[in-house]
Amino acid sequence: MLTRQEQMEFILDHYDNPRHKGALENAEAVVEGGNPGCGDIIQVYLKVDDGHVIATFEGEGCTISQASASYLMDEVNGKTLEEVLAIDHETLMENLGKEIVQQRTRCATLSLDILRAAIRKREREQLIKNDS
Repeated sequence: MLTRQEQMEFILDHYDNPRHKGALENAEAVVEGGNPGCGDIIQVYLKVDDGHVIATFEGEGCTISQASASYLMDEVNGKTLEEVLAIDHETLMENLGKEIVQQRTRCATLSLDILRAAIRKREREQLIKNDS
């Protein structure tokens, strides 16, 4: 279990050195969402290659929302869709450091909600493509 200080350093590291940040060429789904109360905006780019997720993000906003997006993209890349869909808000918050992010739940979970929306969008578009 990380100490409060280690949790803060973890979040600041992801904020200062974001992983998987930037547009993804040939993304199969791109979804943007935000948290108007905080000014957070996150755009998730998603592609599935050989059954494994490739995801990146772009965005701006508070430290927690951007660190969460960085952490989440780092966590999901290379996993299957089923593994990604198994990540829930509670798991994400625990991994970020619940003690630090619990007062900012919407900021901490925004990236997960947008990633799930991107997965749904991709699935809809795959169904449409397969029906054609």
